This record gives sequence, C-alpha cells and structure tokens, in this order.
Amino acid sequence: MDALPALLDDARALLADAGQKLAQLRAIEPYLIDISLRENPVGSGIGHTLADKLRILPQLRAFGMKNIHLGSLDYALPEEPEVDDDFMAWLRDHEVDMSGCFAFTDIGALKHDGSFQPSPSMLKLQAYTVPNTLHEIYLSDEGMAGLYDFETLQRNLRASIAWLHANIVGDAGGAPRILINIVDGCDALTNNLDRSCALLAMLAEENIEGVSIEDDRGTYLPFQVGACVAIARRCLPRPKKLVVHVHAGAGYENASVIEALLRGADGAWGGIPKQAALIGHASLGELIANLVRIGNPHMAAYDLKRLLPLATSLQECDSGAPVPDDVPVLGRNAYRLTLGFFRQTGTRPMDLPPERIGGRYGYRICPVVSDRPVIAGRLAEVTGHPADSFQDEVLDWMIRLMRRDLRAGRRLAYDKPAELLALHRRALAMPPIPLTSESP
Repeated sequence: MDALPALLDDARALLADAGQKLAQLRAIEPYLIDISLRENPVGSGIGHTLADKLRILPQLRAFGMKNIHLGSLDYALPEEPEVDDDFMAWLRDHEVDMSGCFAFTDIGALKHDGSFQPSPSMLKLQAYTVPNTLHEIYLSDEGMAGLYDFETLQRNLRASIAWLHANIVGDAGGAPRILINIVDGCDALTNNLDRSCALLAMLAEENIEGVSIEDDRGTYLPFQVGACVAIARRCLPRPKKLVVHVHAGAGYENASVIEALLRGADGAWGGIPKQAALIGHASLGELIANLVRIGNPHMAAYDLKRLLPLATSLQECDSGAPVPDDVPVLGRNAYRLTLGFFRQTGTRPMDLPPERIGGRYGYRICPVVSDRPVIAGRLAEVTGHPADSFQDEVLDWMIRLMRRDLRAGRRLAYDKPAELLALHRRALAMPPIPLTSESP
C-alpha cells in the first residue's frame, strides 16, 4: 500500500494527458474537403451518372460542406471523357457557383526549350472553370518510377504552380487554392525522408494553400501516420494547410486520422459514406460524428440531423445496395442494441446517442445476451405495439426458451420477425415463473 500514492499520481498524470488530447480535438476547427462525388463511386460496382452528381451536389451544400471535390480529370486516358468531365462542363455551362470546388489534376512539364506544357488535366481545369485543385504528385521511389526523377519533379512542380496561378481564376475571382497531394506520402516519408523533407521545405516557400498526405493503401499504423504528419508539420509551418486521406486497408483508418489531427494535421478529405477506392476509408461522416462525440463545437456548422440519412442515401446510390449492417457509426447495426447496457446516452462522456446525428436506436435479438428492454423493443418494431405492453414475465420466458433451445442444439435466428413471433407465442403458453430460483 505504500506504493499507492505514487501509482495514483501516475494514473492522474495519464488521465490528464488524455484530457489534454481531448481538449485539443475539441478545439480544432478541421479543414475538410468533401469528396463524396469521386471517392465513393471509385469503389462502386456501378458508378455515378451525371444525374446522380447533379442531385448529390446540392445535398452536400445543404449539409454544410464548404469545400467540395467535383471529380478527377483523368490522367491516363484524357481523350476519353468521364462523367466527371460532363459534370464540370455542365456546371460551367449552367453558370453554377463553383466556389469552394476542387478537382484532381497532375503536374505539367518544362520542355527542353524552357517552355511549359500544362498537363491535359490542368487544361481541363481551366476549360471547366473549376477554381481550386488537389494537384497530385508521387514522391517514393516506386511512385516516381517512369514518371520523373526528383530534380525534374521539383522543376515541373514549381512551373505547374506558377501556371495554375496565371491561368486559373479562384473563388470570387481571387487566386486558386492549390493543395499538393502526395499520393504516396506515407511511403515517401517513411522510406525517403531526406528527399521528402526537401520537397516539403520547397513547398513551404511556394504560393499554395497546403499539402495533402495519403496512406493510400491503409497499411500504416496510426502512430506511423502521426509521425509522418508531425514531420510534415515541421517542414510546412502554418498557415499552410496540412491534410490527410487514409484508406481502410488494415482497419486503422479512423484512428490514423485522429492521430494525425493530434500531431499537427489541419484536417482531412474524404467522402461522407464509408465506401471508397479500397474496402473503405476514414470517411468525413465518421470523423464528424466522432468530433461530435467529444463535444467539438465547430461541428454545429453542419446539419448534423442529416448526417446518418445523408451517408446512407449516398452509399446506397454508390453501391446499389444497403449500407453493410456492421459498419461502425454509419451502419444499421451501429445503433441496434443487443443488450440494454450498451445504450449510449447524453449523460456519459464519449457517448454519441444516434439522435444527435439523425438516427434512432433499434433492437437486435442475440440469444446469448439480449435482455428485457431489447426483446421488448424488437417486439415493438415487429408488431407495432408499445414496448411497455409486453409483460416482464413473458420476456423472461423468451430469454429462458432461447437458452433452452441452444442447450438442445437448436440455433434459431430470433431476430427475424417470424422466429421472434413464434418465440413470443411459446412464451405466452408457458406457466408462471416460480418465485424461487430454479435451474431450467
């Protein structure tokens, strides 16, 4: 017991450190670029039509997104237009306000005679009158192979930035906002540190909005992403923006974005739904919900009651199928209780009741654990009768019968309405439960 005071001091220091991190996340006003019009359909089996994109854009605006990525101006086959081309041309031709809008472009090249040749994507950006760009480069050995060496990349990048400023009209007639997106950012910083820092130091002196770093395969652990961000932040002082984009290759994505924010990132880009180029990504829907969870007041800028319905409708459009039930935060089962103890409330720190983001609790029967409130709630969903109309004794018999069925080797999906109603009928036919405890 003599060691207890010292242990408690250490414990308080650890909790204080966690509290400081929470305070940092509560205070940040994240710089977000919504890319639901491109990231989500990239991972879709059916893609977007022009009509889809025209319907989605005002929904993103209404939700509160200020920075919206319209699409990618294809680099590999520029002579074959995509729906993204049709979309941007339609917005231009119909004089739709594109303030805050971005598109992906790649860099041009300085020719031997000293003249500059903008890439087809840069010329399209100009033709479509899109005011801002995420301007993409590769920086790792593998990424640069066959494209350019480092010295050529530096020259072409400087010249591309100069061309964009001379030829692209930004928001409200001002300068374009240019973010240099290092597609293989974590690879480059991890494996080519000297070169990466040299490029970031160069970009710190350029007339750009900032830099984006991707974990494009989603394979780096959160503390590795955080280290990459911390390095980049030292090379790229504020007010330059530093944002991240993380795929869900190994399941770390949301933790990686939180770690990036703690280590100096200003924000992130992504779609509102989970679906992405791989098996998912750190979506803005999840990030916004998690910042709401910790009490970040800047999330009030978004129509939070629309978050879950919007994420659901966008993913259903992208995939042509329902959102997978077990997606965290945005999936149907994220708020279908299996046990009353799991209910998130507004009175506990770190809880996020679904009503705050436009959802509501549902119920899912799991025979091993589901209790009275869950069974009554599911019966109410199936029958339309109030949950409090189901007697406790009948609910207890339903629990007992599920246990007996499993002990007898019967595996039934009681969550299905037909099985649930059959279980309820069996329970109604059972005798009163004795007051004394008995083994069934």
